[in-house]
Amino acid sequence: MMEFNPTRPKWAQIAEVIRKRIATGEYPEHHKISEVRLEEEFGVARGTVRKVTAALREEGLIITTQGMGSFVAERGGRKRG
Repeated sequence: MMEFNPTRPKWAQIAEVIRKRIATGEYPEHHKISEVRLEEEFGVARGTVRKVTAALREEGLIITTQGMGSFVAERGGRKRG
């Protein structure tokens, strides 16, 4: 389990980890981002994981389809910052 920095929100730290995994290709395009797995891996509540996915969705790194889940977005579909 991850050791969290107590001065930063857990969701922000988890989002940083997921961003790195996407950037390095550990999570390639169309890879499913499972909320249940993230809860288990990081030992956090579902609400925390939902903040992570909301932030990554806002950045254009993932897309969420109701009834299917969240997936890493195609590179061409990401927002430019």
